Amino acid sequence: MKPVYKIKRSQTGLGLFALTEIPRGKRIIEYTGPLIPNEEVEKRSGKYFFGVNTKWSIDGSPRSNIARYANHSCKPNAAAFVSGRRVWIWSKRKIRAGEEITYDYGEEYYDQIIKPLGCRCEKCRVSRPRSCKPGKK
Repeated sequence: MKPVYKIKRSQTGLGLFALTEIPRGKRIIEYTGPLIPNEEVEKRSGKYFFGVNTKWSIDGSPRSNIARYANHSCKPNAAAFVSGRRVWIWSKRKIRAGEEITYDYGEEYYDQIIKPLGCRCEKCRVSRPRSCKPGKK
């Protein structure tokens, strides 16, 4: 199977980029890693935890988790969906070859991790630096 994405430099560090056009509504990649109890997440520092329910999170920090390179955007072209204890990234619209694959990391992550440093997604860099919020203008 031919790869559909590549990791390379983006405006926010390393990013996940489409190698070929990805149609709207296509499952792109799974966010993987060991399942850990949310109680453990509270004790650890890190930015790759993905909550799947009230008891469990995926520790997406292993580099084998290619989906961890999909960056946040306040105007994303993809979305994350939890299915049981698995997380899948799906395209929200057609993603052009060469385009970075992004999704909204959610309010909690945005408020705790992104907002203090200022959002650097394309939408915020162009329109309203440091004040852009997910779901807002």
